[in-house]
Amino acid sequence: MKLHACKFGIASGLSFGIAWLLCSLLVMLLPGMAMSVSGDMLHMDITDMDWHLTAKGVFVGLIAWVITAGFIGWLLAWIYNRLI
Repeated sequence: MKLHACKFGIASGLSFGIAWLLCSLLVMLLPGMAMSVSGDMLHMDITDMDWHLTAKGVFVGLIAWVITAGFIGWLLAWIYNRLI
């Protein structure tokens, strides 16, 4: 079964964009819990740090994640199609 690389890339980009927006919302609503979870995911104690969440930062991060994930999704599908 071949994957349609462009569609897979678009799906990857949209999925990561949604995840980014949900994560940003979590940071806005529950900053302490989000910091604790982030520290656990990184195996670090980052409790002395603070969030600096701005609308511009959310937007720039969203665009960066969508483009990066879209490209990586396309690349994964392209490589997969070459291997079958």
